[in-house]
Amino acid sequence: MDNRKLSRLRRWAREGIILILLTLAVMWGVDQYRKPSLPASFSATPMQSIDGNIHYIAALSQQRPLLIYVWATWCSICRYTTPAVDKLAKEGGNVVSIAMRSGDDAKLARWAEKKNLSMPVINDANGALSQQWQVSVTPTLVIVSKGEVVSTTTGWTSYWGLKIRMWWAGV
Repeated sequence: MDNRKLSRLRRWAREGIILILLTLAVMWGVDQYRKPSLPASFSATPMQSIDGNIHYIAALSQQRPLLIYVWATWCSICRYTTPAVDKLAKEGGNVVSIAMRSGDDAKLARWAEKKNLSMPVINDANGALSQQWQVSVTPTLVIVSKGEVVSTTTGWTSYWGLKIRMWWAGV
């Protein structure tokens, strides 16, 4: 390779690395700005899923990290994130989902059945829970370990992004 090609290749590599770092910094900043502000007692609050089961965040997150997925049936980005979260749940991942302002239990149960969801779905029909937790964006993903929030992110996330975050939270 001559010097000009090598110099150009180095410049592209340097600019690519700078672009990646800037993108990661912006993504981190947006997540920090939009992350929910969970009350101190959030992990002790019992939550009933649409199938009638009671879920305690503190108990579910003691042995391994718990992914709390806040979503909505009307959320366009959730259409892409929900299948990844549900795939994680089907593989035995520790997942609880909260459907924000998505109708009554019967309507939500029909929707979940139609989509063949296997993850537990807690109905936040009037948005009271999401308001209490200050969740303003769907989807919002919160990873809890031993009752404490260890990671939050908002917006679209891939299956592998979820797997890596869950693995990292368990390390």
